[in-house]
Amino acid sequence: MTTARTATPSTARAINDRLALDLLLESGPLTATELRVLTGLSRPTVADLLDRLQRSGLVAVVGESGEQRRGPNARLYALVADRAHLAGLDVRSTGVSLVVADLTGRTRATADVPAGDLGTLVTRTVGALAAAAAEAGATSLHTVAVGAPGLFDPATGEHHNSGALPGWHTDLIAALHDGTAADVIAHTDVVVDNEVNLAGIAEHRLGAARDRDTFVLIWLSHGVGASVVLDGRLRRGATGGTGEIGYLPVHGADLPDNVTGCAGGGYHTLVSSAAVRALARDHGLPDPARPGERTSAPPGEAEVRAAVAAGPAGHGFLDAYARRVALGAAAVCAVLDPGCIVLGGEIGRAGGPTLARRVEQRLAELLPLRTEVRAGTAGGGAVLAGAVLTAGDAARRDLFGGA
Repeated sequence: MTTARTATPSTARAINDRLALDLLLESGPLTATELRVLTGLSRPTVADLLDRLQRSGLVAVVGESGEQRRGPNARLYALVADRAHLAGLDVRSTGVSLVVADLTGRTRATADVPAGDLGTLVTRTVGALAAAAAEAGATSLHTVAVGAPGLFDPATGEHHNSGALPGWHTDLIAALHDGTAADVIAHTDVVVDNEVNLAGIAEHRLGAARDRDTFVLIWLSHGVGASVVLDGRLRRGATGGTGEIGYLPVHGADLPDNVTGCAGGGYHTLVSSAAVRALARDHGLPDPARPGERTSAPPGEAEVRAAVAAGPAGHGFLDAYARRVALGAAAVCAVLDPGCIVLGGEIGRAGGPTLARRVEQRLAELLPLRTEVRAGTAGGGAVLAGAVLTAGDAARRDLFGGA
């Protein structure tokens, strides 16, 4: 026999507080009357929670409503954005990009740290993070979320290098976890995840999949990966390996022959940046790179962008590349039936709706499962955006309470 549980007064207060805080986060400043209407709570309950949240430093009066009526205007209450600061890091082989934001997720400072001297990269990155925090007016960071290549065990957080990643990646993550490299991160919670997973969060919350609770992001860049969101939840798998589709055996590619990297075979060899360049040469497309020009962007991005701009002259290349992308997407859809595929990463973004439409048509020829294919819209900063969202969620769970 199951005994019914009755919510205690403290539990009820916590639930009401979280409801009000979430509304202030989503809607901005609100009056007590507006909070009563939106929450359905009584006047005394709203007055009590506003008093409690002001004393906790999470909410403050920021002005008046300006309503034309007799008597004083209603006070406007808002989250105290500077109550906590957080940061997101996008760690690539070419360097690190970072953002420092306030509790509402608003960007307060940014920095880019090029790889350069790898021996000093960890120190330079921590220094840039501390400088950005100072610029944002933060003496400490509540949470830092990091997006990096590799496998991150969801149970332990342990990093497993799934390819030939630079050693400084691991060193940087260790320095952030240790917290002794700078005062600003001395007591910081550090969350680390695969960069494609964070990009998937950004597409779900801010980008092309905002109206979908189930979708798969296929990331096309130097390498290839996927982010799987089912029923509104990001799925990581037993060891953090969900989405490692670079290893996927597909028609036209040799079987992977090296478990420490997928360059020796599998889906990666058909759709990564190196494969795009080779395919462009096979179709007689001119090299879009200018003599002496150096860029950190994957080479394939320029080829795909040029093919889209070339009109009919680029159709053969785009059709061939879409067939390759569709092979891996078909395998994913046959297992998960997500109903929606989002093409992200630098190459997916370069292809835009033109490439997405071709992949969707090819998928319809391969599978009886109706699948919409969309171009990612979270932009080049999708990993950073996902990192800030993740850090913000963690910080607010701690400060607001609840799930």
